[in-house]
Amino acid sequence: MLKKEFKKQDVERLRNLIQGQSNNRTNQGVGYVKSSSEDHEEGDVWEENGRSWTIKDGIKENITKLDKFKKATVPLFCPNCKGIMDKQLDANYYKSYGECLDCRVKFETKLKVAGKWEDYLKTTFNDEIDLLIEEYKAFYHEQISESTEGYVTESGEVEQWLGSIDEGRAQESLDGVIEYLEGLKK
Repeated sequence: MLKKEFKKQDVERLRNLIQGQSNNRTNQGVGYVKSSSEDHEEGDVWEENGRSWTIKDGIKENITKLDKFKKATVPLFCPNCKGIMDKQLDANYYKSYGECLDCRVKFETKLKVAGKWEDYLKTTFNDEIDLLIEEYKAFYHEQISESTEGYVTESGEVEQWLGSIDEGRAQESLDGVIEYLEGLKK
């Protein structure tokens, strides 16, 4: 004999679970839903009620000041092998490669066994040089476009400086540096 009777809602819930329809509702909810005229997609960033929001992996997330810190921290488990990242060098390898030391060692060993290690080193080295060239070009363009009308000192005074950057010599220097860096490629 049952001490408690099942409600209609409970029976419907069990029936839905058995039939594999766990998302079906068994009761009516009452509440307020804000009708938003804006539909946001993956990667969109918008402001709502004084907060910034975005959608990552299909989930609406609040953008906070700690987002950069979250990326800098090391997780407890390796994303590849799901092992605990407790070795001394795991943090360094995670920040560089996004995986633990053991996963990185396995990857590099597979490359060496397959005879692709030298090609991998050349590609990695050349990619680093290409990145350095792009960063140097960005620095060059930033310096060229910088205004020389005046500078504010630490005491708050505005100093007027005469002269400007000789763009011809700067371009020659840029070309020389890029030629040197291209010569370093393997």
